[in-house]
Amino acid sequence: MLQNVHWLGHASFKLTGEKVVYIDPWQLEDGERADVILITHGHHDHCSPEDVAKIRRPDTAVVATADCAGELGGTVQVVKPGEQLTVKGVAIEIVAAYNVGKAFHPRENGWVGYVVTLNGVRIYHAGDTDRTPEVDAVRANVALLPVGGKYTMTATEAAAAANAIKPDVAVPMHWGSIVGQRADAETFRDKANVPVQIIEPE
Repeated sequence: MLQNVHWLGHASFKLTGEKVVYIDPWQLEDGERADVILITHGHHDHCSPEDVAKIRRPDTAVVATADCAGELGGTVQVVKPGEQLTVKGVAIEIVAAYNVGKAFHPRENGWVGYVVTLNGVRIYHAGDTDRTPEVDAVRANVALLPVGGKYTMTATEAAAAANAIKPDVAVPMHWGSIVGQRADAETFRDKANVPVQIIEPE
């Protein structure tokens, strides 16, 4: 199920198949051109105009939160939590992403995660979030969850979120760069009651 899910490090992913979809491209060495680019929020390690430019074609669809859209130039579809849309034939659901009890990602900012249906598989990229009712309510085949703590869920909190979502497989992200270590990914794997795959960055 993960053969079309490519972790590019930190919170950056490329999904391949019917379309090429990037989520939060950051520090790309070089990249296959994108059909769709999704940005979860405006922090520099998620909203990187330089990296978007590397993979953007004239017909690439870019979807982002309002705070990031202005930095990217060109046509950007602005989204808010709770919305659903179809972009280039790809169904996308917008999920709220925010902190509980810390101020890095306030709920009122309207930052997001995405559920992307590609190749018949529902893939949830949680963005920078704590465990919230919105996270627990997601239903997806693949869940990409932050485990690094400090700015997002801890590994233990992410495992509890994975247990609520009940995906066919969960993948830890937001570790190995800036914050979070392999030990966090391993703790997540050990505490989750669902299959977990720790994948290496490409």
